[in-house]
Amino acid sequence: MEYTFTLKYQLAEDDRTPDILVERLGEAGCDDALVGIGQPGRLALEFTREAESADAAVRSALADVRHAVPSARLIEVAPDLVGLTDVAEMVGVSRQNMRKLMLANPGSFPAPVHEGSASIWHLADVLAWLQTKGSYSLAWDVLEVAQVALQVNLAKESRRLPRSTSTELEALVG
Repeated sequence: MEYTFTLKYQLAEDDRTPDILVERLGEAGCDDALVGIGQPGRLALEFTREAESADAAVRSALADVRHAVPSARLIEVAPDLVGLTDVAEMVGVSRQNMRKLMLANPGSFPAPVHEGSASIWHLADVLAWLQTKGSYSLAWDVLEVAQVALQVNLAKESRRLPRSTSTELEALVG
């Protein structure tokens, strides 16, 4: 099956020559990605990768990029963090419709990761919730990629905490 996702990286000073970077990525197997190098010090790769699962597709892409650009630091795997407008576009409804769904189902609609004037959710949570509603056309591969993106992003962020703090916080948040 084919999976589409984006990997975003921060580049080291010595890995910022566009032509060399693109060549190394191609040699490492990233020829199935659109390369974005428009923002200084950043690299975005939009993959359309054939694999037996979303997990296999994302893991192989991460490994290929690590091989090509070992000093690059992963910022995020997308799609993961989204607003209601993003979800509405994916599902094919209006933003107002998504907002009504959220407001009409306060007990079951997923809690946002950040709440404010621009709230954001994990896409996997919202798609899984919509799937339980049954009246929305969702592509299974998008949900699968969103779940893998969430897992990778959480694993990446959890490495930032000392092990003891992580364990203590898990007990408090649960």
